[in-house]
Amino acid sequence: MADTKVPPELRKKGLTRSQKRRLSRGAQYVVFVAALAAFAASADWGRLKNQFAQLDIAERMFPDIITLALKNTVIYTLTGFAVGLGLGLLLALMRLSSVGPYRWLAGIYIEIFRGLPALLIFIFIGVAVPLAFPGTEIVGGTYGKVALALGLVAAAYMAETIRAGIQAVPKGQMEAARSLGFSPARAMVSIIIPQAFRIILPPLTNELVLLFKDSSLVLFLGVTLEERELSKYGRDLASQTANSTPILVAGLCYLLITVPLGFVVRRMEAKAQEAVR
Repeated sequence: MADTKVPPELRKKGLTRSQKRRLSRGAQYVVFVAALAAFAASADWGRLKNQFAQLDIAERMFPDIITLALKNTVIYTLTGFAVGLGLGLLLALMRLSSVGPYRWLAGIYIEIFRGLPALLIFIFIGVAVPLAFPGTEIVGGTYGKVALALGLVAAAYMAETIRAGIQAVPKGQMEAARSLGFSPARAMVSIIIPQAFRIILPPLTNELVLLFKDSSLVLFLGVTLEERELSKYGRDLASQTANSTPILVAGLCYLLITVPLGFVVRRMEAKAQEAVR
C-alpha cells in the first residue's frame, strides 16, 4: 500500500493567532461600516436638514452666540472652577488633618454634595437661600450665584482629587523639607501641594470640562437676556423660530471648548505616563 502520509513541509499551515485577530478585526469593521451605511440610507436627511440645518437661522445667531452666550458660559465656568478649586483644596487639607472634627466635616460635605444632583444645588441657591435670608444678596448677582452653585458641587469632587494627589507625593518629600527647617504648613504649601497639582492636572482639567457643561443649569436661577449662556440662548431662539437649528449651533459651540480641552487632557496624561516610565 502506498504511503499516504504527507510530508510535514507539504502540509497546509493554519492561520496564526495574529492573522486570526486581524481577520476578526477586519470582519468587525465590515459589519460596522455596513450597519452605518444601512442607518444612513434609512434616515430622512431632508427632514433633518429642515429641522436642524437652516443656514438663515444659524446666521441670525451670530455674533451674539459668541459675544454673549459663549462669553457668559466661559465666565460661569471659570468662576465656578475658581471657587471649587479653593474650597476643594481646603476640604482636602481638612480630610488629611489629624484633627478629627475637620475630617468628619469635610467627609460629610463631600458625601452630601457628591450625592446630590447639581440641579438641586442651583435650585437651593436660587430659591432656598433668599427665603432663608431675606434681603441677602450674593455678590455678583447671577454671576455670583452661578459661581457659588458650580463651586459647591465642584469642590466635593476636586477635594478627593487633590487629596489623592497629595497622598501620591512621596512621604520622603515632607521628611526632607522638615529636615531643612520647614514647618509642616510651609512644607505642605511650598513643597507638597505644587507637586500634587502636577499629578492631578489632567483630572482637574476634566472637571473643568464637566463644569462647562453644567453651566447650562443657570436657567434655573432666572437669568436676563444679557446673562444667558449657550444652552439657554439656543433654547430661546429655537422656541422663537420653531426650529432646532439654534440647538445644534449651540452644541457646536460647546464642542469648540470641550474638544480642545479633551485633547489637552490626553496630552497631559500621555506625558505623565512617559514621566513614570
